[in-house]
Amino acid sequence: MAIEYRLLGKTGLRVSSLGFGGSEVGYQAVAQKTVDKILNTALDAGINVIDTAECYADGEALVGKAIGRRRAEVVLMTKCGHARLESASARASGYADNDWEPAMLVRSIERSLKNLGTDHVDVMQFHSPPMATLKDGRVIEVIHKARERGQARFVGCSADSDEAVYAVESGAFDTLQISVSIADQEAIDRVLPKAAARGMGVIVKRPIANAAWRHGKRPPSDWYTRPYWDRLQKLDYDFLKRGSDDAAATALRFTLGTVGVTTAIVGTTRVERIAQNIAHAGAGALAPAEYEAIRARWRAVAPSDWIGQR
Repeated sequence: MAIEYRLLGKTGLRVSSLGFGGSEVGYQAVAQKTVDKILNTALDAGINVIDTAECYADGEALVGKAIGRRRAEVVLMTKCGHARLESASARASGYADNDWEPAMLVRSIERSLKNLGTDHVDVMQFHSPPMATLKDGRVIEVIHKARERGQARFVGCSADSDEAVYAVESGAFDTLQISVSIADQEAIDRVLPKAAARGMGVIVKRPIANAAWRHGKRPPSDWYTRPYWDRLQKLDYDFLKRGSDDAAATALRFTLGTVGVTTAIVGTTRVERIAQNIAHAGAGALAPAEYEAIRARWRAVAPSDWIGQR
């Protein structure tokens, strides 16, 4: 299946509808040769969006080395706001506590460029900033100045729920990264229409809900997978009973077929997953009746506190 390309809002960047997310290769300490193979396979297949973050352990460095000679082919995105990673102990653990003091944020951006082995990224994003940060003009000025200096062609914000709404309405960002999936639908009505009205490109994280259905029993308590596993137990979609690959295909096609979504980033540590994800995306949007059935089930089951997950 051929990759579909879309324009990332007013940025004019031509991006593949399916992107690659770098958290897994960083947090799971994947070998450089494996990352090289994964990313070269993705680029050869037409995927041109690569998204990472400084807090993904060695993820930025792994990505930077893998794409070094092919940098011009990549719409490269990363995220800043991890100033406390300056300490050796924090770097070793992938500690991602945020510190938004402006001078430290400047260093966070500079570290990302060094890690990635490039003088600029296509999109530099704030990484899950708290509301107070979004309202702090000193902090916003830092990322705008990074754009003015050419360290980033465009600036974005990765946020959910109230913070996402504010980020969009502030007019401070070119792009928005947000959670949208079969288990995370708050943004569909609340945020995506606002982003579209402002011409913002929308990058979706966690588009297959972390494939939480693959866990036969409730995962250990963690912020990343367990909330979606719990939600899916209550949503009890019929298609989740048809097998893991079919579930992944339906989940990805649901997200990519949602109005206002530009690209969806999916991470993996396995080369063979690249072709599988491309095939799922290439199957096109779900039939309207199937898409609406998923939306209707969400409306019937989801309580008000099922907000977008970071």
